[in-house]
Amino acid sequence: MALHPAHPGGIVGHEGVLELLPRLGAATLLFSGPEGVGRRLVARWYAQGLNRGFPPPSLEAHPDLLEVGPKERGLRGEKEVRLEEVEPLFAWFQTHPRERVKVALLDSAHLLTEAAANALLKLLEEPPSYGRIVLIAPSRKTLLPTLASRALEVPFGPVPEERLRRFTQDPHLLAYAAGAPGRLFRALADPAFPERLERARRLLESPPLERLGLLEELLAEEEGFYLLRALLRDRPRALLALDRAREALEAYVSPDLVLARLALDLEL
Repeated sequence: MALHPAHPGGIVGHEGVLELLPRLGAATLLFSGPEGVGRRLVARWYAQGLNRGFPPPSLEAHPDLLEVGPKERGLRGEKEVRLEEVEPLFAWFQTHPRERVKVALLDSAHLLTEAAANALLKLLEEPPSYGRIVLIAPSRKTLLPTLASRALEVPFGPVPEERLRRFTQDPHLLAYAAGAPGRLFRALADPAFPERLERARRLLESPPLERLGLLEELLAEEEGFYLLRALLRDRPRALLALDRAREALEAYVSPDLVLARLALDLEL
């Protein structure tokens, strides 16, 4: 597997979004799209640009940008954004910016608890004149309607594969990235990635009953879906079966039934 040098740290793709953002005057923006496509990086670019002009000279840490997000809780490491993560925003926005505009980046806004969402709603209804809030979430429909109605959505799509070929020509890595530069960069920097990909390959070569157990282990994390996608890029029927299984799991269909069917659909 040919791994090219790590990425230079810049934004990949999204030229249309970068052109649009300086012209938007909304106090609250929703950056929606798949994980790893660059929403957080663009949010930092946006904060720098509001304070130092577009395009900003750098993406270094800025005193007028505050990032808050979910924390892992419970024995299984479930993530959620609670009131205690949101409350610091109120005190932070009470003081004026050091330069021009204060920007709060709220990561994983779809994981807000009810109490946290209600508190945030008060801030969205009456933001300070010098304040901007960027919500990060997969889509508008994953947010509470009261929050979604107060945010202007800026959608981010997958970056075309040809834009990612400057970092690698490996077809498996490009399929694994699925248009997400962040996912690709993590794989390029991870020496254990080839080993994980090989484990997914062995899963596909296993008999159905054994494959079922391996699927339960592999798909316990989102990365497992992308590992399988990397190996199924030339098998459209199997790829479709994998995507349908993921949709069913997200719709809370019985995991036992979904994975049993997928184990059969992946038969070589």
